[in-house]
Amino acid sequence: MLVGSNLFNLNHPTVKIGLFGKQLHENFKPALQLLVSSMISNRIRFWVHPQLQNYFAAHCSGVEMMDQWLLRSGTMPEDIDFMIAIGGDGTFLEAFASFNLQKIPLLGINTGRLGFLTDISPEEIAHAVQSLISGNYRIEERSVLAVSLNPRTEISLPYALNELTIHKRDTSSMIMVHAYIDGVFLTRYWADGLIVATPTGSTAYSMSVGGPIVTPDSQNLIISPIASHNLTVRPVIIPDHCEVMLKIESRDSKFLLSLDSRSYVFEKTLEVRVKRSEKNVALVKLSNQSFYDTLRNKLMWGIDKRN
Repeated sequence: MLVGSNLFNLNHPTVKIGLFGKQLHENFKPALQLLVSSMISNRIRFWVHPQLQNYFAAHCSGVEMMDQWLLRSGTMPEDIDFMIAIGGDGTFLEAFASFNLQKIPLLGINTGRLGFLTDISPEEIAHAVQSLISGNYRIEERSVLAVSLNPRTEISLPYALNELTIHKRDTSSMIMVHAYIDGVFLTRYWADGLIVATPTGSTAYSMSVGGPIVTPDSQNLIISPIASHNLTVRPVIIPDHCEVMLKIESRDSKFLLSLDSRSYVFEKTLEVRVKRSEKNVALVKLSNQSFYDTLRNKLMWGIDKRN
């Protein structure tokens, strides 16, 4: 975990931020304008990703002095300091897929529903921008999955921040997954599918199928079956220095392999190797943010008055 550098302050008007998102709801217009005006007032130059540009032009063209600070380029400048993903966790995962290899620190502003990754609310925008300038933030290095396939198959980005998922497709029949840990046989899953999650992904799909929540700095992988035929088969936590090998059998039908929100269709059989990547992804967290606060607030723990 790294604390924000004091290089970014009002005496250094060189901070550059990228904005990533998709078509946003009309209700977010005031918050987007606040984000832009906050960046301008803090002397931040900013670039807008092409898929957000039309919405941005329609809703922010009237913001005072915007043209002076907007970086007009079809491609991302090489010296972007932070990337802000605007939307839900799905949008954040798209930003990871687009910019992971550039090692740009990612910050998420939530316009969606739950938002464990996009954990800045619209009401916190001005404070978040000021925190970036003043260095009042920390960088969290999150682990990433690296995936290889046999037969060798080229996939656009063989990495996942949340999880790798194997899931049946176009059938009510289950699939068979043989799981090995560092070459040692673990078990044979007869189920709708299987998830291998990172600690970051423990609050995503893995949690919804009964997997445990672990803190983001944990050095683990979580293996969770999806609707296993055998009720005694439970999620397993293993050290992230282990390699997971999955042999998938789908009798006569296709199945899905998903890396976060990116899905690929395969037939019959496949061998998948999953391990922790040598690469990490950098997430920006404000200094006043706590994972435990996020858990409590997002999952509404303690809302029941009996607690």
